[in-house]
Amino acid sequence: MSRNQQLIRKLRPLLMSRAESGQLRIIAGSWRGRKLNFLEREGLRPTTDRVRETIFNWLQMDLPGSRCLDLFSGSGALGIEAASRGASKVVLVDNDRASVDMLNRNIDLFSAQQVAAVCDDVINFVQNCDFMFDVVFIDPPYKLNAIAQCCELLESKQCLSDHAKIVIECDASNDLSKDSNGLPDNWQCLKRKTAGQAGYHLFIREPIF
Repeated sequence: MSRNQQLIRKLRPLLMSRAESGQLRIIAGSWRGRKLNFLEREGLRPTTDRVRETIFNWLQMDLPGSRCLDLFSGSGALGIEAASRGASKVVLVDNDRASVDMLNRNIDLFSAQQVAAVCDDVINFVQNCDFMFDVVFIDPPYKLNAIAQCCELLESKQCLSDHAKIVIECDASNDLSKDSNGLPDNWQCLKRKTAGQAGYHLFIREPIF
């Protein structure tokens, strides 16, 4: 192998990572304006600035001091935005090792001691979770059809505090505000909006006595 071929071989991963990476802007809070790096992956749809702004307007009174869980975190945009806006603890969960490595680099770059990234299957993580969260973001790849199972596990494994808020993003054609949505009976849909092909919902968990 020639020296040029050796050099190209060494540089290829770096060149690919640049070509397949993107950036998002933190909208508000202590890291306002900072750039968040993420890897392009099949099925990854980073939540747009417009949608994030709406979601965090919904949650503005809930975030300070809250414990947040970002499932299928991908770029980490929702969880890290929550940390920027005052969440005291944020856990990011994704099953793609390269994406989680990028999340950890962002955590180090931001010195975000209140944020932790976990590489695990989301269903497995929730099944074995022994923490309780106040705010949860759920944004799976549409083809997984994992929303109902994930939500039922969050409820049955007692991962949610009383009156926890849950944000779910899904295909716009999937109206989760309907009673036949397959979600826990004590979850009430407070808000629903669509933006292009995406639909996003805000639920509140009513406690069961």
